[in-house]
Amino acid sequence: MERVLKLLGMRYAIAALVLVGLAALYGAASFSRPGNAEVKGHSEPVDAAVMVCPGHEGGRVGVRSLPQKRTGGRLDVTSTRGGSPLATMTAPGQGWDKDMGTTKDSFTVRASGALAAGLEAEQTTHWGGGDDRGLANARCARPGTDLWFLGPGPLAADRLDLYLTNVDAQPASVDVTALSGEGPLDTTEGRATPVAPYATSVIKIGEQPEGLGDIVKTARDLALNVHATGGRVAASLRVRIGAKKGVEWLPLSPEPATSLVVPGVPGGDGQRRLLVAVPGEADARIKVRAVTADGAFAPQGQDTVEAPAQSVTAIDLAGSLSGRAAAVRLDSDQPVIAGFAALRGADAAYGTATEPLGGASGASAVVADDRYDASVVLTAPAGRASVQITTMDAQGAGTPQNVEIGAGRTVETKLAAPHGGDKGYGAVITAKPGSGPVYGARIMAKGKGDGYLFTVLPLMPAPTTLRLPPAGDSQTALIP
Repeated sequence: MERVLKLLGMRYAIAALVLVGLAALYGAASFSRPGNAEVKGHSEPVDAAVMVCPGHEGGRVGVRSLPQKRTGGRLDVTSTRGGSPLATMTAPGQGWDKDMGTTKDSFTVRASGALAAGLEAEQTTHWGGGDDRGLANARCARPGTDLWFLGPGPLAADRLDLYLTNVDAQPASVDVTALSGEGPLDTTEGRATPVAPYATSVIKIGEQPEGLGDIVKTARDLALNVHATGGRVAASLRVRIGAKKGVEWLPLSPEPATSLVVPGVPGGDGQRRLLVAVPGEADARIKVRAVTADGAFAPQGQDTVEAPAQSVTAIDLAGSLSGRAAAVRLDSDQPVIAGFAALRGADAAYGTATEPLGGASGASAVVADDRYDASVVLTAPAGRASVQITTMDAQGAGTPQNVEIGAGRTVETKLAAPHGGDKGYGAVITAKPGSGPVYGARIMAKGKGDGYLFTVLPLMPAPTTLRLPPAGDSQTALIP
């Protein structure tokens, strides 16, 4: 009997140990197993920013940060190759500009803390005579890995100079490819172009192997893609139409999309053309609407445009706009890139699609360098919009101006220089709370008749916050 009891005791003890072991194992597994807890996506303030002004041709470099309640941080303007800062700022809302001589280097603007949020930098040149006569303005470029430009090809411009700058300590490598009105330019030239650390390379499109060689020379319209295969680069593209016929910097195009608004088509006489590029392999069917002060309509009665795949399509706007300032709205069944080309007097200007002010990208746009006859062209393609424009001197003081834009209308408003701003000033354009989306561009002009010079700067929302994606304690937070 005693032996039986011992056997039963051992059996129960073993069972108890098994239960304890299973409980421990299950508990450990439960503890280590991914759970359902998730941190929702949220926004963080922008705390670092880099922009590159292409330099080389001289002109004025202007820098401005967005006024805000945050404090702290620093902004330095230096030659890309290095050296002592040309300028330093430590408080947001201030501006700086300097007329630079002709150099063989670019200029890098680096900002941290509050000064990085809403940073804007521009390079402006005015040549009243000579072969490069013209008024040209460029938004200094942010480094990226996949960049697009849309404008004239070598058949319509006698010089196209692509400036590639590497702001990092590691070498970069880029592939340059292009689409034309006849389709993709199929060549191995332009591939694996190296860009040394802290250096700028200037590539002449159509004149060097790195610039696609001879195959691009017959292109009248061109969509140029700069794709970094290693590192990242800041890119700027300078256009000269011909000797004494105008110069300009092409604006960087946003990534291809199915719904676009191209603002800032300037009023007045001269050629106006809409350019549309289809990077994909399927043809695009695009609904096009011009939006003027008198309302929206289909240019030349072309309600829908058929655009071939991997090519650039040009649409005349001059006849239908009749000298009115406008924006163009496009809705496509395929992702496209869009912009415009404008000729007037002795100069040329170009525009591109933009993000709206008051949308997810931000409420304000910053302009760093306003001079001469400056105005903003604002369009509200959907609902009514309300905008506040504040011009500012170097210390940030300015008087606000309120502008109302009716739904489906375009309004052009002159910029009034602040006190002491005769030689240059900045501006902040802000969509008011409750306003509908508004798209815009700044036009700067000088002269009259055949001596008229002008430039267009698309207004881009100033990046003040960075949207972070959702995260959780699951591998799916890292693995799609």
